[in-house]
Amino acid sequence: MKIAVCVKSVPDTETKISIAADKKNIELNGVRFITSPFDEFAIEEAIKLKEKNGGETVAISVGGKEVTDVLRDSLARGIDSAVHVDDPDLTWLDPLSTAKVLAAAIKDGGYDVVLCGQQGVGGDNSQVPSILAELLNIPQVTLVVKLEIDGTKFRAEREIEGAHEFVEGSLPAVFSAQKGLNEPRYPSIKGVMAARRKEIAVKNAEALGIKGTVGGDNRKVVIKEMTLPPDRGQGRRLEGDVDAQVKTLVDLLRKEAHVI
Repeated sequence: MKIAVCVKSVPDTETKISIAADKKNIELNGVRFITSPFDEFAIEEAIKLKEKNGGETVAISVGGKEVTDVLRDSLARGIDSAVHVDDPDLTWLDPLSTAKVLAAAIKDGGYDVVLCGQQGVGGDNSQVPSILAELLNIPQVTLVVKLEIDGTKFRAEREIEGAHEFVEGSLPAVFSAQKGLNEPRYPSIKGVMAARRKEIAVKNAEALGIKGTVGGDNRKVVIKEMTLPPDRGQGRRLEGDVDAQVKTLVDLLRKEAHVI
């Protein structure tokens, strides 16, 4: 079994975000990039499937130099090899462009299973896995919380509003991982040391056969300007006993907030 895991580098969730001078991106100086949290479930599931069924796991990521540490993290957790799609035209892509790049990197690789996180923390579009499956013309199951593989057949459990849904089908297929699918393992010291010695394959747009067709001026979504949300106003403390506070609160809701 050959398994591809699509991983994304995102700013550390504890990073204080500021807007760059051109107002079209965040300020990258001093920002630490990590593996998108939902992708950790995809990585863990790939490793578990290999441990049970044998085979090969490959992590694939698109982006600039910030991707290297994320791919090293995947290798340290137990992924066998990694592919870094690095090209000036293929950075900061919209979901459609990202899926096109990933599809080009995956289509001829003989993969039985393609795993993604349900969404990349940051953009939170939740679109890439579904678009990727359509471009590859293979089945897809999103928001997976349990996955069973038996030969060329799969059975997946997914979350839907108010219930769980069970989907059965044949491989190859794309699955997006939801929280609860598994408990991601931490990289071991031995894994970290081994990951440093592994070579990461680097491919550009020309090597993937998409030069001039994806990214750059071909992007369908273009960021015009980024702005931070407005500062929240100071809270107001209500004085007096409980009865006085309730009366004041009701007056404020009626006269200032206009919600009653």
